[in-house]
Amino acid sequence: MLTRLYQRPSACLSIFRLLRPLERQLVMSLLWLDLSIPPSTMAAWVTRDGKKPYHDALSTLARLHILPSSTTKLALNPTFKSSLRQAITGGGSSGSFGVLAENDEKHPAPDIEALDAYALERWETILYYMVSSGTGQFPAKPSAGVLYLLQRSGLMASTHGSALQITSAGFQFLLHPPHVQLWELLLQYLQMAEERQMDLVEVISFLLMLSTTELGKDYSTENLSATQKAMLEDLRDYGLIKQRTATSRRFSPTRLATTLTSSSPPLPTSAGSGNGTNAQGFIVLETNYRLYAYTDNPLQIAVLNLFVTLKSRFPNLVVGAITRESVKKALANGITADQIISYLITHAHPQMRRNKPLLPVTVQDQIRLWELEKNRMKSQEGYLYTAFASQADYEYVLNYAKQLDVVLWENASRRSFFGSLEGHANIRGFIERRQTAGNA
Repeated sequence: MLTRLYQRPSACLSIFRLLRPLERQLVMSLLWLDLSIPPSTMAAWVTRDGKKPYHDALSTLARLHILPSSTTKLALNPTFKSSLRQAITGGGSSGSFGVLAENDEKHPAPDIEALDAYALERWETILYYMVSSGTGQFPAKPSAGVLYLLQRSGLMASTHGSALQITSAGFQFLLHPPHVQLWELLLQYLQMAEERQMDLVEVISFLLMLSTTELGKDYSTENLSATQKAMLEDLRDYGLIKQRTATSRRFSPTRLATTLTSSSPPLPTSAGSGNGTNAQGFIVLETNYRLYAYTDNPLQIAVLNLFVTLKSRFPNLVVGAITRESVKKALANGITADQIISYLITHAHPQMRRNKPLLPVTVQDQIRLWELEKNRMKSQEGYLYTAFASQADYEYVLNYAKQLDVVLWENASRRSFFGSLEGHANIRGFIERRQTAGNA
């Protein structure tokens, strides 16, 4: 599979971008060598402290089949080397980096501002639905494909046919920066594509090709494979590309796509999470559990609503309080105390960052205590064994169950004990064998 993928210069360039600095340095050191070199030559450049990172880098490159796993020589995979050279120096007519569509005066390519607005709207629709669904609100619904992906990835779940609700994994997902969120969804998409028996090489190469395209340009669909054309609908739903109509023969990659393998931000700064204070943090938390959020971003307010009782809302300020009821509601949805505290720390206002510790200790401790209240009772399925004929019978069976380590509870005065579900078959067989032996 990797050999087919490495035949595409755009894929090799994108993978090179994703490597760590030391791995990129090793690749560039070998890229223009026509012959292999002994490992000792490369190892001579490595300091004593750098040996472990060096060997880790070699191991990573070997797993990607960029370097051979053999320790007798060092040379780049010939296919990878040829394609990366072509990507750097130019040349070739394979269309690996996409084919620009011809200018259409009737339907010009959308400008960068329009693409940014489209990508932001699609992405925030997904996130807003995650935090608002099942809370009594009726947010805009993403496509059926997006909903399936959210459910399949465990970010949302439905219990007993109820509306989809955010899970603990989903809340953790919200704590990540957009770039990490996007890759998490795309990795799930790759698994889903494999189950749908799509050509995985075509899927990966198309995503990597999009990361090398130019923002604000129209690209033709004519040279895409059948698998890649089928992906266009999914990528529209995620906000990675924009098309004028579903049957259009051209598409425009958005910033979400063009920054897939770069360190540039994948989304423009949205209104309300804008510049200045909000970009650094917007939450002020007091020791009396009152919370002030300097934002008018609907997504950020919806996230706070998962674990805060909101009381007042102004043009650029939301006031609320962390209460026992609001935290218990969040815990019931699978959100943990540590995740709530992590969110508050991540989005703390710059003024809060002067405090040591950053969050009031009393508030952190109380949130954890409310979680402990929820976890005081634990249920386990099993079987109750009682009505033994004698104390000897009870102790004999109990000792056998203890040897199996399946006893969850015992009461000697009542001659009864409770065993786990997994141990029932063994205990039942033991009792039946003992009864059969007694009757004989």
